[in-house]
Formats: sequence, C-alpha cells, structure tokens
Amino acid sequence: MILQTTLSLAAAAAILNIWLSIRIGQVRAKEKIIHGDGGNEALIRRMRAQANFIENAPLVLILIAVIEASEKGGSWLPIVGGVFILARVSHGLGMENPKGGPLRSIGVLVTMLTLLGLSVVAALIALGRM
Repeated sequence: MILQTTLSLAAAAAILNIWLSIRIGQVRAKEKIIHGDGGNEALIRRMRAQANFIENAPLVLILIAVIEASEKGGSWLPIVGGVFILARVSHGLGMENPKGGPLRSIGVLVTMLTLLGLSVVAALIALGRM
C-alpha cells in the first residue's frame, strides 16, 4: 500500500525543514556565528522556529500515516496536511517578529488544532468508532 498523502506531506515537510535550515545559515553567515546561537536574537528565533517544526511535524506525519493506512482518511486528510504545512510556514515567518504577531499565532493555533484533531480521529479509529 502506497500512502500517497503521507509521502506527499513528508516531502513537503522535508523541503520546509531545508528552508528553515537555510534561514538559520543565512544569519550564521551574516553574523559569523559558527556554533551555538552567539546570543543573537534573530538566530535564536530562527533556530526555535526549526526546532518547533521538528517537535511537531513527526507527530502530525505519524498520525496522518496511521489514519491513511486505516483507510479512514478520506479527502479531508490531504487538506488537513496541507493546511498544517502552510501553518508551519506562517510560524517560521512569524518568528521573525521579536514580539510574536499574527503569523506566529496562526501557525501555533493551527498546529495545535491539527494535532488535537488528528489525535481524536486516530483514537476513534482505534476504538472502532470510525
């Protein structure tokens, strides 16, 4: 069985992770910071954006994979995954603002709702209620 939605979203997540890494490298090169964060606030925010992505994306991808493998995902699953990826782009861009802002807030809110929603669906599937 090929998990087309999961494969597509995993590819998008990998590209997003590369983009987040490049953004870190740009600050490192500009500020000549080879190791750590050098106390540079911009670098810290970009590093946290990537770390936050790495903290959340695997759980979302696992949930999407098991839901897709159970054949209970339907046409809504790729939409949820796509919205999650867009939310993570929003979060990454929003982390540029030292005071937060709407892009970061949207990214956080959509990520948490995605995790919650997928977790509920996975639990319902496991209980045979879906």
